[in-house]
Amino acid sequence: MRPFVSSASVSEDPAVKRIALFLATNLAIVLVLSVTMRLLGVEPYLTEQGLNLNALLIFAAVMGFGGAFLSLAISKWTAKMSVGARVLTDPRSPEELWLVQTVARQAQAAGIRMPEVAIWDSPEVNAFATGMTKNSALIAVSTGLLRQMTREEAEAVLGHEVAHAANGDMVTMALIQGVVNTFVMFLSRVIGHTVDRVVFKNENGHGPAFFVTMIVAELVLGILASILVMWFSRQREFRADAGGARLAGRAQMIAALRRLASLHPAPLPEKMAAFGVAGGGGSGLRRLFMTHPPLEARIAALEGATMKGGR
Repeated sequence: MRPFVSSASVSEDPAVKRIALFLATNLAIVLVLSVTMRLLGVEPYLTEQGLNLNALLIFAAVMGFGGAFLSLAISKWTAKMSVGARVLTDPRSPEELWLVQTVARQAQAAGIRMPEVAIWDSPEVNAFATGMTKNSALIAVSTGLLRQMTREEAEAVLGHEVAHAANGDMVTMALIQGVVNTFVMFLSRVIGHTVDRVVFKNENGHGPAFFVTMIVAELVLGILASILVMWFSRQREFRADAGGARLAGRAQMIAALRRLASLHPAPLPEKMAAFGVAGGGGSGLRRLFMTHPPLEARIAALEGATMKGGR
């Protein structure tokens, strides 16, 4: 959850800008959710008698799903601000015109409305798709991708991102994140309450043990939940690769992934990492927290599909 709009100059430190976006977005979301909880009257889920489970479940659901969907609702704005993307409402060059026309053709083939198309200035090779729904998506690419890839390879990357939008991956990710957020918040408070009552025998209200246990449980459960979310994120990449192969050609999609492997693309900012065309690598336990499968595995999956299909 991030954002904030600023007419920052090119000389400003990108890290400072990202921190400002992060702080402002979280403050806005906390304020909105706090007001929502008061209006619903479920803020006091802790009572002298213990936990009000109904109120707690509503509290956890509102906070869990509310945070996920508010983040999704401002995802296009966040993305534009985070990388400094410029929406191509009036293409300034043949390259930008090709970009808009290619996305328009692929969106029509995928059966979705024309997404916003944007470009950001960076030597790194990457692209991403985001947006509240598949019919209000944003597809953005870096200038580095357009400079270092052939038109055929870039077209395949665009197909991959259009497939993300057509598959509704952004909404599905928000739903999954909302579910796991809800369970993490709910279970951590139940665990904290149980430890406070059973282990520390606190029968009057809740002591420090409740809050300490709740925080520890939330951290542990949050890590386990992240493994589940990241697993789904990796599965979606295989589906988006298959979609990109249908839109731009399987050989072109394989060639694009091979090019990405040779260029070692840097990951996008944390909150956008799951929506990029490629993510960082990892080994051992770190693989459980990767947003993207290794490029070699994605290439192998497409090559395997080619062999099965006989083309």
